[in-house]
Order: sequence, then C-alpha cells, then structure tokens
Amino acid sequence: MINHGRGTEVAGVREMPNQALSVCLETDDGRLLGGFLWRHGGVAAARPIVIISAATSVRCRYYSRFADYLFLNGFDVLTFDYRGIGESRPKSLRGFRADWVDWGAHDLEAALAYAERTFPGQEIHVVGHSIGGFAIGLAPSNRRIGRILTVGSQFAYWRDYGEAERPRMYIKWHIVMPLLTRMFGYFPAKRLGWMEDTPAGVVRDWSRMKARFEHTVRQDLFIGGERESEIMQRRFTRVTAPMLAIGLEDDPHGTPAALNRLLAYFTSSHRHHWRIAPADIGVSSIGHFAFFHDRFRDSLWPLALGWLRAGEIPADAPGLLLDEATPGTTT
Repeated sequence: MINHGRGTEVAGVREMPNQALSVCLETDDGRLLGGFLWRHGGVAAARPIVIISAATSVRCRYYSRFADYLFLNGFDVLTFDYRGIGESRPKSLRGFRADWVDWGAHDLEAALAYAERTFPGQEIHVVGHSIGGFAIGLAPSNRRIGRILTVGSQFAYWRDYGEAERPRMYIKWHIVMPLLTRMFGYFPAKRLGWMEDTPAGVVRDWSRMKARFEHTVRQDLFIGGERESEIMQRRFTRVTAPMLAIGLEDDPHGTPAALNRLLAYFTSSHRHHWRIAPADIGVSSIGHFAFFHDRFRDSLWPLALGWLRAGEIPADAPGLLLDEATPGTTT
C-alpha cells in the first residue's frame, strides 16, 4: 500500500539498514517529502528521536549509515530530503520553486511536526550538516528541540571560505553555478559530479549570500508590513537547545569564521564550537562531507553519540574547544 497522507509509511520502496522504513511527510504548504525512519518497537518516552537535516543538495540516503549507528545505540532516527532533492524531487526541476528558507521553514518544520506527532513524549534532537544547521534556525517549531549537533554548518558567505580555496570556490559556486542555472532553469550539478541537481532558488540564495543572511533572502516578501527575512532572523532566538558545532580543520566551507557567523544567531542557546584536525585521528583528510562516512564510526561518531545522549563531550574526544558562548551573547 502506498499512502501519501500526512506522515505515513510508504511501502514498495527499498528498505534501508535495520528495517528503516520509507516515510512521506507533508509540509504546511502542501509539499510531499520522502524520507526514512528507523524506529524501535514499543513506546519509550525516555528514548529520544534524532532528525538529520542534510547539507545542500545531498540526499538523505547519504546519512543512512550514521542513522543506523544512532539506531543501534538506542535512538529512533528520521532522515528526509528537502523539496527538489532525492526522494522529494519532482519530475522536472525547471521552474520548480524552492529556496533555503523553504527547506528550513517548511521542510525541517514538517520533520519536527512528524516527530512530535509520531513519537509523543520523546525528546527531539537534531543533527544538522552544513546548511542543515542553518535550517534549524528557520523552523518555526525549533523551540521543541532538546539538543543540537551540527557539522560544518554555515550559510556560505564567500569571505568565510578557507583562504587557500577561496578563489576557486568563488568561481565555482558564485559564478559558474548561477550561470549554468540561468541556462538550464536549475543547476545540473549531478552531470558535473558535484552534488544533486539543485533548484534555482537555492542557487540564488547561495550565490548571492551576504555577511548577514537576512540581508539576502526573501527581501521582496513582506508579512504584516515586515520583511520575511527579519521574521526568519528572530526565529533563531527561539532555539534554547544546547548546541555542539563541529568544524573540521580541512573543510574550506566550515572555517572558524563561517561557523561562528552562524552560531552568533542562536543567542538563546549555550553553544560549543569544537574543532577537529585530521591529524587528531591519524588520517590525512576529513573535509566537508566525510564526518558521516562509516570509516569514522570508531573515531568521530562517539563524539556525536556522547553529545546526543547526555549533552557531554567525551573526555577522550579528538580535537579541542575553540569557542563557547552562553545564552544572551552573540560570541
């Protein structure tokens, strides 16, 4: 049976490890999103559910092994694809309307609502990768979140890119990407081997991003006489969950400046900025994506597990604390 109702399981789709089920989420603006659910049997209010909020144009299947690891360590886990991506992709992206605000304000919001409805009484934690950490601040119900872990999370202000990689990244993401998007009506990233094909609105937000995100997104939209971007900015202050923001020293997207720029918006949260160098775990590289690779199950994932379980950084965790900010402060 295939049922595309609100938050229902969809049969007939290949299952993920450990009986992960395909699910369909419905957003408050009527979009259907595909995803996967790892669920333990029975009811357990003491068992948290973890939502994984993906990076830009990265399919939720990419996080399946990490989700399986969390499941095996006692969590229920929900992954989902933003509108326009992976399980949530329409037949054509040409002219498809979606931007970063949609991904947070509607899509992650749908995941939060589904978790609260399906797992009543269970605490909700969120893992945000890259833009997935930014999306947390945009979700209207973000105050429901109990604990937050982010990896390389920022909103792509180009001056924060790693100095050595900055010229190449600027050309790639702020010149080539928008040019190709204008030609095709979406960014055909998959045929370039860069990432999943990407809606034009997301490309617009990324390629034009300024030092303050509210000076970039939704500038022409007003709600009750106020710019929507300013309303979005205030939503970040609703987050009271403690945050562990992990940055990798060889990640040119997730530099200290980039992570701190985003963390400064979460003024009601206790924030920890943790840095890890590849040498800390005896490898040559980690970068922007590899934290979620299975080869780091024994070296990096216990740090995430310790934080999600108890809000603690394990004493033997690789890396060091770069910054810590308390509620009521921006840095």
